[in-house]
Amino acid sequence: MVEKKLIRSYLEAKLAETPILAKERTQELFGKRRVYSRIEKYVNDFLSGEVENRVVILPGLRGVGKTTILLQIYNYLTQVKKVEQARVLYFSADELKDYLGAKISEAIKVFVEDIWNTSLTSLDKPLFILIDEAHYDKGWALSAKIVYDQTKRIFLLLTGSSALSMEMSVDLARRAKKETVFPLNFSEYLILKYKKYPPRGTAESIRNLLFEPSEDHVKEASRRWNELRRGMLNIGKPLEKEFEYFLLYGGFPFMFNLDEKGTHERIFSMIDRIVEKDVLTIKSFNTKTRNLITRIIYHLALQKPGGTSDVKLSKNLSASSRLIRGILDILEKTHLIFSIKPYGSAGKVSRKPWKYYFLSPSINAAIRFKLGHHDPKDRDMLGLFAENLVASSFFRMKETMNQPTGIFYDPGMQGVDFIIEKGIGEKIPVEVTIGRGNGKTKKAIEKYSSKHGVCISSIDDILLDDNVVHIPLIFFSFI
Repeated sequence: MVEKKLIRSYLEAKLAETPILAKERTQELFGKRRVYSRIEKYVNDFLSGEVENRVVILPGLRGVGKTTILLQIYNYLTQVKKVEQARVLYFSADELKDYLGAKISEAIKVFVEDIWNTSLTSLDKPLFILIDEAHYDKGWALSAKIVYDQTKRIFLLLTGSSALSMEMSVDLARRAKKETVFPLNFSEYLILKYKKYPPRGTAESIRNLLFEPSEDHVKEASRRWNELRRGMLNIGKPLEKEFEYFLLYGGFPFMFNLDEKGTHERIFSMIDRIVEKDVLTIKSFNTKTRNLITRIIYHLALQKPGGTSDVKLSKNLSASSRLIRGILDILEKTHLIFSIKPYGSAGKVSRKPWKYYFLSPSINAAIRFKLGHHDPKDRDMLGLFAENLVASSFFRMKETMNQPTGIFYDPGMQGVDFIIEKGIGEKIPVEVTIGRGNGKTKKAIEKYSSKHGVCISSIDDILLDDNVVHIPLIFFSFI
């Protein structure tokens, strides 16, 4: 046990300095992200007496802006809702552990009992506890469960690596709301950079094109697409150029304070920290294996279109297939990468390579920059990033909305980039190209007996050509 007086001094210092920190970390941004709006609603519900959603977990990759969201919520509570600053505690479990060797449970106990002279069960006024990097305390989930069970007067908001999702006990999962934080999509990028909002209903109209294309949905989406383009005329550069810049640099909120080289360097540094810190919270590795992890990441960034098998990586990197598979699984758990399996029966899938994508194309761009393989004028490279963007969008949708219900790739020769599933068994082939499409979609519709297919390309307008819906890549990026 750490001495109470040390913890109390630390917490009092955090109470005093957080207003300054919150101002510094949030003043450069014009707007707020979608996930922030959902958390603000939980806060408002709590303040109005609804206590069901009073423990909220924000897992996500490093650098996606989880700390900023916490501090924006702090500002909202203290400045908009006029909650007394002493009732809103913000701290990092990483810092608490490194500085004091203390646990989240100890900090909460001191905050309630020593600073507020009460107990969890006797609290008569609401307290807000915002905890960053919670995964550095192995007991964070138990601490959150105890708070939930013993009082309805504390709103607990915790962030951490994507491993938080795995560390939640069944009991806590029933009590807590989980809001995964992903890298920026193009819509959020424009909101934060220019305070430019897409027309209301834009994302829904794009989902309608994907899953239920019709002439009416095409007209509706076209109206929003034209309205969106008109609204972006005064951002200072063509929307197409801004989109290409976003692909290369715009996945993470910290890029707004950095130049291009600085953004790449910051992302590359973030990858190093994921390997050195986040991966090791899941499993310990020796120095030799840590180097292998980095080499695998580099290999995935530089691979050409097509899947990557454990056997191929094992041969190229001189390591066992079992070790390679284990490392890939852990990298997926950090959300640095995710995998897409080939479409087919279980036996066929096991013999085919898997495709791996980074959670944001900006990650791939940063690695290529560091390794000397980065050329912003290379259309083939931009095509790879565009495919990564679409894959990431599908992954985010599946994780947050369970739609699509499945994401695969077509393993056949000249196959489409993706096969997504709607419901049980309804297959939708999707082709992505930086050009204008090449007929793969129609062949895939026939091959998979699909009702329709999707071609996401560099066209200017939304079209429904027989049973193929054509969606401009830039418009899709607002999903």
